[in-house]
Amino acid sequence: MALRLVQVNFKARDDSALGKFWADALGWGISSEGPGVTNVEPVGFTWPDPSAVCVDVVAVPDPETVKYRVHLDLATTSAAHQAELVARLKELGATPADIGQGEVPWEVLEDPEGNLFCVLEPRPIYQDTGPIATVVVNCADPRAMASFWSGAMDWTLHEVTDEHARLRSSTGVGPYLEFLRTTDPDSLRSRIHLDLMPYSGDDQAAEVGRLHTLGAVDADIGQGDVSWRCLADPEGNEFCVLRPG
Repeated sequence: MALRLVQVNFKARDDSALGKFWADALGWGISSEGPGVTNVEPVGFTWPDPSAVCVDVVAVPDPETVKYRVHLDLATTSAAHQAELVARLKELGATPADIGQGEVPWEVLEDPEGNLFCVLEPRPIYQDTGPIATVVVNCADPRAMASFWSGAMDWTLHEVTDEHARLRSSTGVGPYLEFLRTTDPDSLRSRIHLDLMPYSGDDQAAEVGRLHTLGAVDADIGQGDVSWRCLADPEGNEFCVLRPG
């Protein structure tokens, strides 16, 4: 049994507008599975596939009350590409953000609904990830998070220290999942969580049971009667387990 990270889920006031921003930002396409949901994925992509972690934008009545600790880092291939991408993102509606980062080589921005993200300077490790270099989770204990998430998923743990942990699909493609030690992770604004999916033929309930043994707990975020299961990891980061696909 195993799970894979298939998408990041954004809560939004306007799913279509925010979905269009992220589609234009990533150079991806848009589809929809129903009212209030905008799916953003590479053009011609057959979901799910480890080569990309997609974006799912869901309208909620009051996204300001929703708080997670996740953000995206975007990859660039050169200093010129970084500058061009930052300029284009600002034209699309992104704005600079000051979270106390000081003088750093990456750019911190907010999307049109205030979700923080970073445009990284070129780094060799991210040259083959696609437009999303990494999905970053702010946490208090990267080692504990690495232990939980490497057990939860079939992704490979590449690095773990007291400050940082990095995982990637066992197939060696797509973006990374990283856990970054933060003094007060609850202080950072975000309305993004992770969605995991079992492989075809695996059992959703059995996977949820396995996650419970690893330290996950059930989470009630007002989801009601839905096909997915809402859980929280040992630091309280909420995530969903979808039906197998």
